Amino acid sequence: MRAEPICPRCAGALRPPDAWSSEWSCAAHGAVLPRQPAKQPNQDALSVVLADARVPVWTPWPLPLGWLVTGFGTVGDERSGARASIVALSGPNPLGGGHGAALPDAPPLPGEPTADLLLIAEQPGIGLGAYYSGLDGPDPGAGFDTGPPHAKIDISGPSATPGRSVPLWVVDSEPDRAVYVGEAMGDWLWAVLWPSAAGVLMLESHGLVDLREPGMELTLPFGAESARLDE
Repeated sequence: MRAEPICPRCAGALRPPDAWSSEWSCAAHGAVLPRQPAKQPNQDALSVVLADARVPVWTPWPLPLGWLVTGFGTVGDERSGARASIVALSGPNPLGGGHGAALPDAPPLPGEPTADLLLIAEQPGIGLGAYYSGLDGPDPGAGFDTGPPHAKIDISGPSATPGRSVPLWVVDSEPDRAVYVGEAMGDWLWAVLWPSAAGVLMLESHGLVDLREPGMELTLPFGAESARLDE
């Protein structure tokens, strides 16, 4: 498991703050906020993320049938707070069949087709969603939202308008994944899914909730930590 912060834009090594600079620095991208080591899928780790978050911490709720929360991630430090959050989820591939479609509380069996989803909320310029998409810049870029959206998803949270639907557009990405992006509550919302065929999950009727919402005490089902958080 990775133990040191890395660049959110390229996963490269960072030079930490020192006597001459208070910023984290990447050789390729200059001053950046640090992407912290992945946090394990449990309630204690979620509590740490929620305490630091300056952006939404999104999860589908209810979760798709058979899906589990498989870890968390953040970008930021003790001075900035978390300016990007990741919630990782894994479950049965929606096009791969398997028992998960019938047994919502059961993880996929060994050898059963599985899928992964990272939900990323980040302030503009952080670059984490673009990194997972394989984009050169830190954000989706001009024109990504040209034309009608490819999906819409309902969101709820402390700053969200009740019943708000967020449009999402597919962006170019590595061929092994599907990537959707839109804007929610002033921050980018990215959904990155593996394999690419799992992108159909975003066309189903799932709403997102912000786990920062006061009084929300969801009983999240946790699974084994996702390897996607260390990519």
